Amino acid sequence: MVGQAFGLYTHQRNNRIRSGFLLVGLFLLVYLTCWGLILVGYGYGGVPRGRSPFSEATRLFWSWWPFITIATAAWIFIGFRINVGLIGAAAGATEVSREDNPKLYRMLENLCISRGLTMPKLAIVESEALNAFASGVNDKQFTVTVTRGLLDQLDDAEVEAVLAHELTHIRNGDVKLMVIAVVIAGVISFVGEIIFRNLGRVRISSDDTKKGNFVAILIGFAVIAVSWLLAVLIRLSLSRAREYLADAGAVELTKNPDAMISALLKIAGRADIDGVPSGVMDMCFENDPDDFADLFSTHPSITKRVQALVETAGGRVPMMPPQPPKLADRQTLPTMVEESAARGPWARPPQG
Repeated sequence: MVGQAFGLYTHQRNNRIRSGFLLVGLFLLVYLTCWGLILVGYGYGGVPRGRSPFSEATRLFWSWWPFITIATAAWIFIGFRINVGLIGAAAGATEVSREDNPKLYRMLENLCISRGLTMPKLAIVESEALNAFASGVNDKQFTVTVTRGLLDQLDDAEVEAVLAHELTHIRNGDVKLMVIAVVIAGVISFVGEIIFRNLGRVRISSDDTKKGNFVAILIGFAVIAVSWLLAVLIRLSLSRAREYLADAGAVELTKNPDAMISALLKIAGRADIDGVPSGVMDMCFENDPDDFADLFSTHPSITKRVQALVETAGGRVPMMPPQPPKLADRQTLPTMVEESAARGPWARPPQG
């Protein structure tokens, strides 16, 4: 069984626990960012002589702590309520009904019925890219979005595999966690970007009764920069392990690991949706340069995902299309990929 091979349910539980800790870490980064901002303010504006900008910043932070907490909670609440609309607008998605695309709707509906899942909404992005993503934080909001290019370039079995992958993200709670992470990390990234863009416009206080502090300024900016970087890294770590689970869950739903493998290979190198923010791309089926930057990417490489499906789900790698996908690490795939690349048409390798 695929679930047994991947330890699917054990990893689901463990990843949810780890994700909870990571999300707590993101909240702490909000506090750290605020303290850094206050410290930078005291460094520039100065403090009365004989006082330390560090102690003053800490004192002010604790007096503001309740308001920072309330503001963060309010932002999360707002993000929960309008995340689908924001993400859909950023991606240029349009909701579709059963009447608009009966085949796609029926395909997703059948997958939901097979596992007793609530039917999510469907949306389409008019893009030639090959990609998909899920959004929402509850059954009333959950939406599966696919690109027009995905529908045009993949066959029915491959589209079904991608839909099952996104449904697994919903079932595992990944989508809700990613929305939270993106919302919080987005705030930190926004604050950091505003601060660093306006560095040259701020002047240190010339008031004789106050003393500016370059050390406080440098440490404050360092704290903001570290918070910014850690927020991004935490956000990335929330998604990478989940892609293996979602691939495995899709195979469990469809009982067709070959379709998932062929979908991954067709999508490789063709997933980038023009004009879509990086936070939305982090939530997509594929968002990986598949090169030396793999360590910092939001998804495992296509190569690793295919390899996992071959080794643990019994999947078979099909022959490559006339223009193979851009896989920088193709030598690590099973030997049949290299052998089939020269044989031309996209078809299953001969059996027996």
